[in-house]
Amino acid sequence: MIQLGFDFFARETELVARELLGKIMEYNSPWVKFSGIVVEDEAYLGVNDPGSHSFRGKTKRNAVMFGPAGISYVYLIYGMYYCYNVTTHREDIPAAVLIRALQPLEGIEVMKKNRKKENLKDLCSGPGKLAQAMGIGMTLNGTSAVDGPVKFFDPDLLGEVKIREATRIGLTQGAESLLRFYVKDNVFVSRK
Repeated sequence: MIQLGFDFFARETELVARELLGKIMEYNSPWVKFSGIVVEDEAYLGVNDPGSHSFRGKTKRNAVMFGPAGISYVYLIYGMYYCYNVTTHREDIPAAVLIRALQPLEGIEVMKKNRKKENLKDLCSGPGKLAQAMGIGMTLNGTSAVDGPVKFFDPDLLGEVKIREATRIGLTQGAESLLRFYVKDNVFVSRK
């Protein structure tokens, strides 16, 4: 497997989001190694994207987005669910890709315990679910997605990936943009 480097993430966000599909996300937690195939994600394009956290400028919460590409950006939603993103583009464009769903590969028994679910489809089919399944929290915010505990690899497991575009989920602004991407016919996608 080839590990994705900073140069992979330091490109246009929409391109990175498309090309992350079919790649493996791996999290070497202090307790167990988790991994899964990225089957769904969303692109957030920076200060010109009303759906992006960076739309209204830099804050303590979104500061990681304003740094270099290839950094983990983790935030809490609804006061209870963490979401994992990786920054993209370049330092002056605060953009990121939200990882929405994974097809679980490693650490599945611990994922089941963390989620209190047995069905594989229920483990990582949504951004909050996958963070809970893998034990992802704020300690990963600002860590490298190349040299840190989360890494991405190109395994070529799915062969040619057929990509579908859709609107992003859970937005009130920027909801009309077709910036959600998913692997066609993959059962682990959160929503078709």
